[in-house]
Amino acid sequence: MKELPSTAKIVVIGGGIIGCSTAYHLAKLGFTDTVLLERKKLTSGTTFHAAGLVGQLRTSANITQLLGYSVNLYKTLEAETGLGTGWKMNGGLRLACNQERWTEVKRQATTAQSFGLDMQLLTPKEAQELWPLMTIDDLVGAAFLPTDGQANPSDITQALAKGARMAGASIFEDTEVLDLEIDKGRIRAVITERGRIECEKVVVCAGQWTRSFAARYGVNVPLVSVEHQYMVTEAFGVPSNLPTLRDPDRLTYYKEEVGGLVMGGYEPNPIPWAMDGIPKDFHYTLLSSNFDHFEQIMELSLGRVPALETAGIKQLINGPESFTPDGNFILGEAPELKNFFVGAGFNAFGIASGGGAGMALAEWVAKGEPPYDLWPVDIRRFGRPHFDTDWVRTRTLEAYGKHYTLAFPHEEHSSGRPCRKSPLYDRLKAQGACFGEKLGWERPNWFADLAAGEEPKDVYTYERQNWFHAVGREHRAVREAAVIFDQTSFAKFVLKGRDAQEALSWIAANDVAKPVGSLVYTQMLNDKGGIECDLTVARVAENEYYIVTGTGFATHDFDWIARNIPEGLHAELVDVTSGWSVLSLMGPKARTILEKVTRSDVSNAAFPFGTVRTIGIAGCPVRALRVTYVGELGYELHLPVEYATTVYEALMAAGREDGLVNAGYRAIESCRLEKFYRAWGSDIGPDHTPVEAGLGWAVKLKKGTPFKGRAAIEAQVKGGVKKMLACFVPDDPDTVLLGRETIYRDGKRVGWLTGGGFGYTVGKAIGIGYVRNPEGVTEDFVLSGTYELDVAMTRIPCKVSLKPLYDPSMSRIKG
Repeated sequence: MKELPSTAKIVVIGGGIIGCSTAYHLAKLGFTDTVLLERKKLTSGTTFHAAGLVGQLRTSANITQLLGYSVNLYKTLEAETGLGTGWKMNGGLRLACNQERWTEVKRQATTAQSFGLDMQLLTPKEAQELWPLMTIDDLVGAAFLPTDGQANPSDITQALAKGARMAGASIFEDTEVLDLEIDKGRIRAVITERGRIECEKVVVCAGQWTRSFAARYGVNVPLVSVEHQYMVTEAFGVPSNLPTLRDPDRLTYYKEEVGGLVMGGYEPNPIPWAMDGIPKDFHYTLLSSNFDHFEQIMELSLGRVPALETAGIKQLINGPESFTPDGNFILGEAPELKNFFVGAGFNAFGIASGGGAGMALAEWVAKGEPPYDLWPVDIRRFGRPHFDTDWVRTRTLEAYGKHYTLAFPHEEHSSGRPCRKSPLYDRLKAQGACFGEKLGWERPNWFADLAAGEEPKDVYTYERQNWFHAVGREHRAVREAAVIFDQTSFAKFVLKGRDAQEALSWIAANDVAKPVGSLVYTQMLNDKGGIECDLTVARVAENEYYIVTGTGFATHDFDWIARNIPEGLHAELVDVTSGWSVLSLMGPKARTILEKVTRSDVSNAAFPFGTVRTIGIAGCPVRALRVTYVGELGYELHLPVEYATTVYEALMAAGREDGLVNAGYRAIESCRLEKFYRAWGSDIGPDHTPVEAGLGWAVKLKKGTPFKGRAAIEAQVKGGVKKMLACFVPDDPDTVLLGRETIYRDGKRVGWLTGGGFGYTVGKAIGIGYVRNPEGVTEDFVLSGTYELDVAMTRIPCKVSLKPLYDPSMSRIKG
């Protein structure tokens, strides 16, 4: 047996497709002292029993790009390594059996063209010509993606392993990792049953074993094992060029294999596995076939492929796979431990993801950042609820059961709720709140009029939502009177220490070196100028800042700030989210109401925009931030949680005669779209700079202060940009915009919408998206074009704007 090296730059743990792909790409990047360790044999965990379908389209452009990279790699891997991969680019079909599904498919086709994929819409007869084994009596239509395909999971993994060795990496099978050696928060070595390997970085690609292994070192990887079954038939003359087939209304998928079919599916009542831990010697092991549980899938499939009734069954394969609470996989450097990277939780599409995920993870390890924005799969999207395995399992089983259900816009999960609650939760629920959930927090999305018989419940559709008029009421109150938003779920940090100003001045793109009492809106940039964080910073003392960011970005933003505090500076970051409630009082009558409950001077002269003051309300010291995300006079009232109900009741009583009402997050979204306010994670992110996003005014270029990303921004200001964020308003007021609709300028595709919704003051749908042009984009370029939006494969004329659509002089609310 080959001797284990005593040192390596990088150690990859796990020899499935993700580990082998990561090692392959690390070696290609020049890290030839990469070592991969597999406790048994390559592919022996879960890769060997994967079904091997390779689809590409996802709701994120970058994840679609990542999956497209897998396809391009699999095309060339056999020629490079001499090993067969079973790769066949025979295309992929997706069926629609009802009008709602057909709308979803048409919107997916629009998304595909937005991202540069050729997805063709077919009639039922055209689909049957491609897949003659199926019946089409119930079909409305189908979509065909010619570049999808299928592969043999074990063969592809072995080819990647050989490619890794050819490029200089070392792979050791039958080598179990026993422990990591960590000293003062730094990885020093990997301890194996065959010896110690000193290393700088560890990449854990251990599949369903990753959660328990990572937890030993304080790292949270939210995944659990779920049984997943598929059937392999005997050969019965199935053509080898048959496309892969997904029939989501029947919860099933199909691919050709050796003249027969592989058929599997996602049942609504999945079975969790290994709830008390994975058996010690579990490798190359399948679970007992569960024909009773698979019967529901089998019955659904017979209605589509009658030939299955007489086809011989070779095997019913039952293998556990690792699934995650949101159905996306997990990549990136753990926020809890530096140089500990994770690639796991692939939700039964690890083969489709394998090539691209390995590439992205290798670049992340090598360069300290991913090749592009991978927020949908970033390990930092998780938070406190995800430390509890029971909660993770409950939510994951729901996500599994929804794998093929209609993915409606604005859909909320129902499991594991309520988990994190504001002190006002019960009060707001009694007043008709319909809650959504983010990172475990219950947040009011909208309020039903209980007296009028409205039910606080979402009814999902691709058309106008049942809450459309309720949100319109709240929007009207924001614009004409006042509302309270319970935004207790905001993530809140304190940065404190003698060097707090110097540290934050380096991390923040805007000027935070302002007097105590100042409030600053700022981005935090990477070295390419991309926006990593978008938040508000209040200077509450000479050596202390109070930082507020979005609910879902708690882990990400804390990690970004903490890891970018320059070495040697004395500044400590603390998460204080759970200690503070936030009541946002917004609207033209907000000051009138606030004056009734405080003796503090809250006039514009004493308390101008962009400042923070401590005021007293009902015996509570309230940290009031003069800021708005809805475009009206507003105050974010931050207060210790124990005062929340008292202050809320005082405000509601004082504001009753001024029309003060409760409002939810969907009204915030509507108002912010009218004001063209950006949202991180959709409109802005690591792939977008403030210059491209129209936020150059929030960057301190006129000051000589150095800050992270400054050089990239200066270069862009000087050299121009190739994309620019703009606002789009369709001529047809009944248009429903959801995001990812294709933008056409003068008939040419130039981008897609990053988000969309309805503006009740302007009375029309509103979309936001980047206009792109490789030769450069200026304001004149954007404004001089004639625009259309492709919505569910229909072109709709629209107007473009680089300015907010709403200003406070507009009074009439429409819609």
